[in-house]
Amino acid sequence: MSRPKRSHRGRWLRLVIIVGALIGFAYAYRFALRYRERVGLPHRSPVETSPREFGLAFEDVSIPAGDYGLTGWFVPAGPDGPAPRRRRAAAAATPEPRPGIVITHGWESNRGRTFAHVRYLHAAGFHCLVFDVRGHGDSPEETLPMNVPEFAEDTAAAVHWLATRLEVSAVGVLGHSMGGAGAIIAASREPEIGAVVSLSAPADLVRMTRKTFDMAEMNVPKPVAAPLAFITAAVLLAPRRHSLADASAVLAAAKYRGPLLLIHGEQDHGVPVAHVRLIQEAAREARGPEDPAVEVLILPEFGHRWLYEDAGCRRTTAAFFAAALGGPVAPEEAGERAAACIVERPADPVYGFGALASGSVPANRTTAAN
Repeated sequence: MSRPKRSHRGRWLRLVIIVGALIGFAYAYRFALRYRERVGLPHRSPVETSPREFGLAFEDVSIPAGDYGLTGWFVPAGPDGPAPRRRRAAAAATPEPRPGIVITHGWESNRGRTFAHVRYLHAAGFHCLVFDVRGHGDSPEETLPMNVPEFAEDTAAAVHWLATRLEVSAVGVLGHSMGGAGAIIAASREPEIGAVVSLSAPADLVRMTRKTFDMAEMNVPKPVAAPLAFITAAVLLAPRRHSLADASAVLAAAKYRGPLLLIHGEQDHGVPVAHVRLIQEAAREARGPEDPAVEVLILPEFGHRWLYEDAGCRRTTAAFFAAALGGPVAPEEAGERAAACIVERPADPVYGFGALASGSVPANRTTAAN
């Protein structure tokens, strides 16, 4: 008689476990939907600067990206850069094409707030294209949630636009934070991207979502935080039918075999330095002896932003692009030109992950975003 009782109890125990799991999933899904409402769309930051402030010639451009256009500035390498080589005597008035760099900002930022990268790369002789990702700056607003996959798609669109310019010989990409992850993902798909510099990039969306729980001081128990972050990240991507793999810089780094420079601040509390180590490891493990080495620069005194204020960061970035893209000058000279260009953060640098400002995912404004 005891065996049937144990069997009966076992069925009840399994039922209780299943019901508990369903209830837990329902609560997690409800939380994820509410999180998506608050975090899915960026708070727009107005563009408050212009290349004119720095005496640089530029073009206002619209970059085709699906059914809309992304607002950008194309800053051609000017006469203050290195003297261009000539194709032949008969075409003495036509400068030799030079490499161009696409610059992708991060979450809730815009092209003006990353213009410092244009200044030192222009000083090193590169053409530069800086633009507003959809839902940011002066680009069209978005109605569906967006994340790293959209940063990757818009980066690819900017690369396609720049690659069509006759004065551009090769294209590199520099991205910060979500833009850095988007740059790696775009490069894993687009052969037109000849080199990538990624600054302060998150390794993947699950880890980034998990970190926002801490930033918002939610005090989610550790056994619950990991699965909750997984469900929340998946729900965040669901409206555009993206997978978690589509938002992973780690997986993309394992696919991309071109020149890659990863830069991170050791004091980064929004995207901890462990993220860059994961990206680095994935990229290095996937490469063979014939592939270029993965370069990493850790800045001990810096956090998530303003890495370009470090002369070593500017020098390393410009020299890396010059070596990977073939000019326009020797890597050493490009690096010194960039290092000598003094750049500073915007006058009003207080902005960040505005979606965490209040509500069910409460927090003070944070420097975790670009």
